[in-house]
Amino acid sequence: MCGLAGFAGKGNEGDLRRMIAKLRHRGPDNEQVIVRDGVGFGHARLSIIDPAPEANQPFFSADGKLMIIFNGEIYNFLELRERLEVSNSQRFRTSSDTEVILALYAIHGEDLLQHLSGMFAFAIYDFEKRKLVVARDRLGEKPLYYAHEGDTVVFGSEIKALLPHPAVSRDIDLQGLHQYLTFDYVPGPRSIFGKIHKLEPGSYFVFQDGQLKNKKYWDIRFGQSTLSFEEATHEFSRRLEESVAGKLISDVPLGFFLSGGIDSSTVAYFAQKNSSTRIRTFSVGFENASYDESAYARQVAEQLGSLHTSEVLTEKEAVELIPGIAQQVDEPFADPSIIPTYLLARFTRKNVTVALGGDGSDELLAGYPTFIADRFVRPARALGSVARLALKSAAALMPVSDENIGTDFKVAQFLKGLGVSEDYTHPLWLSSFTPQMTRELWQPSIYKQLSSPDYLEPVDRIFQSRGDVTGRFHRDALVYCKTYLPDDILFKVDRASMLTSLEVRAPFLDHTLVDFLTSLPEGYKRQGINTKRILKAAMRGKLPDNIIGRPKKGFGIPLSAWLKKDLRKLCDDLLSHSSLSRHGFFNQEYVDRLRREHYTSRKNNRKELWNLMIFQLWYDNHIR
Repeated sequence: MCGLAGFAGKGNEGDLRRMIAKLRHRGPDNEQVIVRDGVGFGHARLSIIDPAPEANQPFFSADGKLMIIFNGEIYNFLELRERLEVSNSQRFRTSSDTEVILALYAIHGEDLLQHLSGMFAFAIYDFEKRKLVVARDRLGEKPLYYAHEGDTVVFGSEIKALLPHPAVSRDIDLQGLHQYLTFDYVPGPRSIFGKIHKLEPGSYFVFQDGQLKNKKYWDIRFGQSTLSFEEATHEFSRRLEESVAGKLISDVPLGFFLSGGIDSSTVAYFAQKNSSTRIRTFSVGFENASYDESAYARQVAEQLGSLHTSEVLTEKEAVELIPGIAQQVDEPFADPSIIPTYLLARFTRKNVTVALGGDGSDELLAGYPTFIADRFVRPARALGSVARLALKSAAALMPVSDENIGTDFKVAQFLKGLGVSEDYTHPLWLSSFTPQMTRELWQPSIYKQLSSPDYLEPVDRIFQSRGDVTGRFHRDALVYCKTYLPDDILFKVDRASMLTSLEVRAPFLDHTLVDFLTSLPEGYKRQGINTKRILKAAMRGKLPDNIIGRPKKGFGIPLSAWLKKDLRKLCDDLLSHSSLSRHGFFNQEYVDRLRREHYTSRKNNRKELWNLMIFQLWYDNHIR
């Protein structure tokens, strides 16, 4: 796992050194830059595979015609290497996966991407053709940002690596901010900066003769498998075990996140099954019992026989970390679970350099509570507008709870998804500000400047390009896999882990396993209110029944309660008149009302307040 930065066109070595210096947390083991023929490549290395100096980057082909910088892991590189040695008489100078990528490019060109299995972002420059190829993995596990201005393209693993280059502007994209207020993140391909874009998962771009062309090499496809449920369960179990086993390759110490949920427990189970020694598992707990799952993690660890270590997250420690984490994250990002994720990564990094987790299962197997709520949408819509209004009025009278996903919170979020197109229901269930709320939040003069009041344009854009996807379940799954998974879940894990120089791998996101799961019928994943049906069937008898049957809890923090106590001063400071007036985007009266309602427990406004607080922290650190 590493950090990369580069440019083609205008730029010099000083620019590049300032760029790569911003990524030292991603790669503390080695840092190198090269500028040649108007192209600059910089690399900060975290050594995982072949830590020898000969494998440092930028890396050149033996003839010097190709240069590469690479972030990630290619899990099938040994197989590819052997194939190249046999069929192409290829001779290798290192034991690294980086050299294998470059050798594949020399033979297959851009088609090399079809051969790779892994998580990656890389850039290759062909000096003879004066051609730059920059690619990102299929599901978006590794990040890649770029800016194209005139005859220059600038790129890097994080936004902070682009900003030192003189060709890159810091102008805020108001449309991106508008979407952030709803999604809690800026959906790709936008970023919070108007001139900086995310390279989308499963894509690459070619920059040649001053022209940049984006290309797609992979996408999610839904099929209709003819396997019986029992056959599919057996095949799923086999493929998942193969994926876990393939991700145990490392030249440095390796461990496992263990939350006590079925996803991470499943990964740990197959890892222990394929390990000749006891695996190491790590978890964090909370002082607040409604958020704490550490007892379940210990139970799984005891059954598996892993060497388990846990740490309790204190309220004081978490609160003190918030400003620092917000400062390091280049875009406003309002998923509060980044805080415990960071603490888990920091705790784990004290012992190992690589960790495996259970990310991706919820999107692929309908694991979120929203897939259960789906069953109640049509009856609720059938009530009519008057009845729905009465339902909202009744919900407003419910006692407000500070518990993790309390009933009042679930009802309030459920009501956000009514009265809109079915394509928008799930995004609104996860949302902070609805369309009505954003109209109140924005200052009228700023609202008029938006290129479009359509904050759900990212969803529309997905279906404009994927008219082949029909059926409610598949359309919802597609939105999760193209928005929430890469821009929230994987963004969070990458940033939190890289801040501690820890590599995290996700076996559920092996693309061949993803292709298999998306071919299965809906009923194999969700049946009534039973979610992750095939995973539960596969793990029956392998994990404790109470772990398999546990409802999804999420990796949250007691944010609602904290905002009324330890975080109240920070909230008041960040959302005060003096703070908001620095940019003038938001209606102070409306923001004050959100605070009063939350402090007096009239409403649970934790999502909305946190969303605004994170933006203010980001603005103060990156713009002001």
